[in-house]
Amino acid sequence: MKAIVHTKYGPPDELQLKEVEKPVPKDDEVLIKIHATTVTTSDCNIRNFTFVPKLFLLPSRVQLGFNKPKNNILGIDLAGEIEAAGKDVKRFREGDQVFGTAEPALGAHAQHICIPEDGILANKPANTTWEEAAAIPLAGNTALYFIRDQGNVQAGQEVLIHGASGGIGTFAAQLAKYYGARVTGVCSTANVEMVKSLGADQVIDYTKEDFTKTGQTYDVIFDVVGKTSYSRSRRALKKHGVYLATLPTAATLLQMGWTSIVDDKKVKNGNALPNVENLIFLRELTEAGKLRAVIDRRYPLEQTAEAFRYVEKGHKKGNVVITVEHSSKT
Repeated sequence: MKAIVHTKYGPPDELQLKEVEKPVPKDDEVLIKIHATTVTTSDCNIRNFTFVPKLFLLPSRVQLGFNKPKNNILGIDLAGEIEAAGKDVKRFREGDQVFGTAEPALGAHAQHICIPEDGILANKPANTTWEEAAAIPLAGNTALYFIRDQGNVQAGQEVLIHGASGGIGTFAAQLAKYYGARVTGVCSTANVEMVKSLGADQVIDYTKEDFTKTGQTYDVIFDVVGKTSYSRSRRALKKHGVYLATLPTAATLLQMGWTSIVDDKKVKNGNALPNVENLIFLRELTEAGKLRAVIDRRYPLEQTAEAFRYVEKGHKKGNVVITVEHSSKT
């Protein structure tokens, strides 16, 4: 089978399309013919620590491989078809259309992958393309974790999402609306109309206006992209408001401890671990028309390095997906 092979840290050019051995499922695994995957900022972090805060650079190298990567095929999200199932598999059968994540082993930048039956895998939303389904798991789960679990967003609240046009941000805006909040999205001029189309009640163009100086206050401020800070955003938070940060900087960690003791406003961060229940919930919202994946660009598998280059510019709108073609020989 064909796969994008990652053998050393460095620029995206180190990624190479190669023929590798097609995996064989164990008794408790399914073999998936992948039709679509994604390139996310998390993939960039695993490939070359692109967006990893300096505080976490050393622990990341220890985890992912200090001198060379432990994982030679990247890729977290996937959507595809069950090609074969191990003899002990009960949840899935050959021909099922599925979506999910390849965590923790990775490996979705390939034509095939084996995943345990109890992995992060569920039947694909019936009303999506392969590419749309592949865009949901990682970004959707992260948005759900921060909006529902950390932010505890409720009906009638005011929620601001800084970075509402990105992969996580587009899902966060829709989820906050689903839970009944009034949503303000912050993005650049080029993305204002797109964020409005997701249901945002108000959109602030950060190139023209600073949300911390408008006089508006919010119950929840979700900084998806690490472009603001709690200290700068504090005056825009209501009493007992919550500031959510996806990037765990040293300042964020200190503020989390400080605000938990002495402040009436809180800073929260955390690790959005995926699970099947969340994946099924996201599927149900998608099938009900309450959630949709925004796709910026599509690349074929052989242009995965170019997809990484684009994502690492930091200006993608929604998600960047990889389409995986198959011939009769694969």
